[in-house]
Amino acid sequence: MIEPTLVATFGPLVGGRVFADFAPAGTPLPFATYQQVGGRPVSFLEGAPASKKHARFQINVWSTSRQEAMTIIRLIEDLAVQVPLLGEIEGGAVALYDEAADRRGAMQDFSFWFDA
Repeated sequence: MIEPTLVATFGPLVGGRVFADFAPAGTPLPFATYQQVGGRPVSFLEGAPASKKHARFQINVWSTSRQEAMTIIRLIEDLAVQVPLLGEIEGGAVALYDEAADRRGAMQDFSFWFDA
């Protein structure tokens, strides 16, 4: 599983507040969420399982300011391509605004190969 590595790698940037899918209500800002949004399946003609899996993850950062959200997502981008993740950047960061919660965000997609 790659998810524990995502949490361990990105957690220090947001005070350890990294969650799958969504953050619990009342979570202090800033925090990050991740969601698997696809990947490339690997299959062999003989039907043997692959030793590696691929996943595309969307990483979201939420903060009180645009500057902080963009700074954190750029730091995440820097960490995502290094050991232990060795990810690929799947596009630039996208700015977000959650009107209901009055918070600023940023999201970006990355792809990772990991042991099955």
